Amino acid sequence: MTNGTTEGGLTLAVDCGGGGIKASVLDAAGTLHVPPVRVPTPYPLPPERLVQTIVEIAGGLPAATRATVGMPGMIRHGVVIATPHYVTRAGPRTRVLPELVEAWSGHDMAASLGAALGLPVLVLNDAEVHGAGVVSGSGLELVLTLGTGLGSALFDGGVLAPHLELSHAPLRRGVTYDSYLGEPERRRLGDGMWSRRVRRAVEGLRPVVRWDRLYLGGGNARLVSPTALAALGDDVVVVPNSAGIVGGVRAWSLRRITDAR
Repeated sequence: MTNGTTEGGLTLAVDCGGGGIKASVLDAAGTLHVPPVRVPTPYPLPPERLVQTIVEIAGGLPAATRATVGMPGMIRHGVVIATPHYVTRAGPRTRVLPELVEAWSGHDMAASLGAALGLPVLVLNDAEVHGAGVVSGSGLELVLTLGTGLGSALFDGGVLAPHLELSHAPLRRGVTYDSYLGEPERRRLGDGMWSRRVRRAVEGLRPVVRWDRLYLGGGNARLVSPTALAALGDDVVVVPNSAGIVGGVRAWSLRRITDAR
């Protein structure tokens, strides 16, 4: 993350997914100044190509004074530790290219984007930005995003906890939460059977996290069946996918566990 104290200006918010990259510009109140723009995620996608894609999108939007970028994977202080989709030849669940694994590992995305955009840039995991747009700041709140795969973020009293890649935790031999709940399985199973998987996964995580509120977001959250949602209880709510953009403003005021000590 680069330093920025431009709370009164406009924020460029970019939501980078496995299948598409969305962006808009918001004011300090979180109001969109233009409808979100979406382009397909290009592959293969080394860091330089993602930076260029974001710069090109930003060029067609109103000028901003800072930028928030959410992207999949383990991101620490704006540096990519690992990312699941962007290391592949042609997108999610295609062949992993060793040269892309090397290119992304340890890449300072905040610094690269800051230099290319000429703005202070905050880079977080995409579920963390999504969560910034929906959490109340009271109690322990878990955010799960359902899309290409599974994203997650945890907040305690509005404070963002260190990121854990729950998507990579094994459910059984050879099956992770990501492969169990991701878009390819939803398409294969249909929304009804997939919704039952979502219910089982959430019920399995409940004794692990003991949340006060769980938010289901991401592009596929709206496809979870009413029956599955009702069975999960009142402490589980579906939130709009637009939070991935709207959270771009609130993300700048998030406190981290490390900051709170």
